[in-house]
Amino acid sequence: MNICLLIKDFAVGKKFLADGRPTKSGAEIHGENHALQLIKLGHRVTLMTKKRFFHTAARENLNGIDLIRLHPPFRWLEIFLRLLTTHRDIDAFYIIGTPKFSVWAILFARLFNKPVTLALTGKAEIFSADKNWRNKILATCTHYVATTKEIRDGFIESGGIVPEKISILPHGIDTAKYPQSNETRRRELKISHGVDPNQKVLLFCARVVKDKGVDTLQDVWRLLHKKFPAAILFVVGGGLNHLLDELRKTSAELDDSIKVIGEVDAPQEFYQLADVYIFPSRHEGLPTSLLEAMASGLPAVTSDIGGCEDVIANDVNGYRVYSEDAAAFAEKISVLFNDDERRKIFGERAAKLIRETCDFATVIPKLAEIIAAR
Repeated sequence: MNICLLIKDFAVGKKFLADGRPTKSGAEIHGENHALQLIKLGHRVTLMTKKRFFHTAARENLNGIDLIRLHPPFRWLEIFLRLLTTHRDIDAFYIIGTPKFSVWAILFARLFNKPVTLALTGKAEIFSADKNWRNKILATCTHYVATTKEIRDGFIESGGIVPEKISILPHGIDTAKYPQSNETRRRELKISHGVDPNQKVLLFCARVVKDKGVDTLQDVWRLLHKKFPAAILFVVGGGLNHLLDELRKTSAELDDSIKVIGEVDAPQEFYQLADVYIFPSRHEGLPTSLLEAMASGLPAVTSDIGGCEDVIANDVNGYRVYSEDAAAFAEKISVLFNDDERRKIFGERAAKLIRETCDFATVIPKLAEIIAAR
């Protein structure tokens, strides 16, 4: 099958914005992963996205992906021309998010009887079919993929999509890259990072922006530092420079108990050295970092929001609390810090769930079937 994947931004040409945030979004990561995994299954993938900078190529091969950057202001025309000429052998379309230019691919697909699958990975992307002409077209796709139950409900309630067209399917991760940790490995890694192996480590691994609950995170740590003065908080991930500076300032106020690591390409060792994972985000689809942490055998305390509620069961493999309730976060983390056996059991359950339901080996064949179906 020759698949055309459409996404708003991809390989934009810069790694960081001026304010410190990484340019690579969650949707872009999912798009790249899905394209590469579909290629592994024997499919061909052409990826169409915006061309944002003059220095980036209009077309290139990126790890086997045929990457097309569409030129403004006539992206719609370029889509039609390519689909009629250089890419006339496309069999099916797969859209991630709601890029404006994707409606022209949908119209082309309708004209030539090709299936179109639209996937949403975040609540903010849910559209109202009655709002404008573009949304009306988005509501005419062949299939829809929701990564969470909340997004599925949004498709139905706002988009007017019939339930029969919607599949709930996690975006998936390669669980083999996130082996479960054990006490020996955890102690070794703590020592390598200058941490007392007998002390507890809390991990936050996500983009450092307000919506991820970084302000709540600091409030939680102030409470925990009083109870566990020797414990350490690791903050892994790039983000806004002023928020990273705030975290460093808070650390100085709390006996240098926060290690601000910044952006890393491979966070696995941090999942393996931590005892508990915290995720106080205010808005989410299905958080990739949470799936990675759970696959690594970490019990998690998360916000009680869409996505988190799909994988975290209270008092089974972690806890969910109100996103801005620092005291509730601190209480549940304290329970886990104080109970080695509970942490172990929760972590094992978390890893089992993610390996059984979210591994690429399970997700991608199902996705390919959805994309191909008419």
